[in-house]
Amino acid sequence: MLSILKRLRCITLDITGTLIAYKGDLADSYCLSVKLAGNPFPSYKRVDEGFKVAYAELAKKHPCFGFAHKIPNYVWWKICVRDSFVKAGYEYDDETFENIFSRIYATFGSAAPYRIFPDAIPFLRWLRQRDVTVGLVSNAEYRYRDMILPALGLNQGSEWDFGVFSGLEGVEKPDPRIFEIALKKAGNVAPEAALHIGDSLKNDYLAARGVGIQALLLDRFKTADAVDWRKSGAIVLPDLIATKEWLTSEVLK
Repeated sequence: MLSILKRLRCITLDITGTLIAYKGDLADSYCLSVKLAGNPFPSYKRVDEGFKVAYAELAKKHPCFGFAHKIPNYVWWKICVRDSFVKAGYEYDDETFENIFSRIYATFGSAAPYRIFPDAIPFLRWLRQRDVTVGLVSNAEYRYRDMILPALGLNQGSEWDFGVFSGLEGVEKPDPRIFEIALKKAGNVAPEAALHIGDSLKNDYLAARGVGIQALLLDRFKTADAVDWRKSGAIVLPDLIATKEWLTSEVLK
């Protein structure tokens, strides 16, 4: 009998929804930034909807935060935020918008709008203490690696070994190449010796399985989607505490 963990050399994890989460909704920070810049508080619903449309359109036109066209991260987000307000029905002069945007950009480059799940750090350290290589695979920009994660206590070298961030690699989930990059960074680990943990059936479970990596999903928020996840055959667990128990359970050789 061997535990599942004994068969693995590398475990990769998604970040948002898996290790960390937003404290509130994104539109909260956007609307507050408008107010702090001395303007009337905008409609939360309209800004929220405007952002979703603006982000989707820009991500399609310039994916991976403008990687292919070498658009600076700051510029990519400035376009996205301005379009979010315009689509919500709000237009500001350049000086006012610069004041609003600088607040938003600074906020989302810090730990302020995020919270870390209490089981995240203990789980990651537990894996590394057992000589499992820990990687992060995320559709995120460079500030996650350089600013946000360290500010939350998730440090490379103590909680994780390597990261694959779409804004730095120019490829994003569910593209299987992002997992191939992860396997290479882990030391050319064979897919069957790796496990990916995430919270999206398409981006995490199916994408990882597509290159032969084992996968499981976390249902931290008891979403309705989890019913379909289980129907698809995915392993679905409530948190990383349950994941630890699953990893140490014994299975036949």
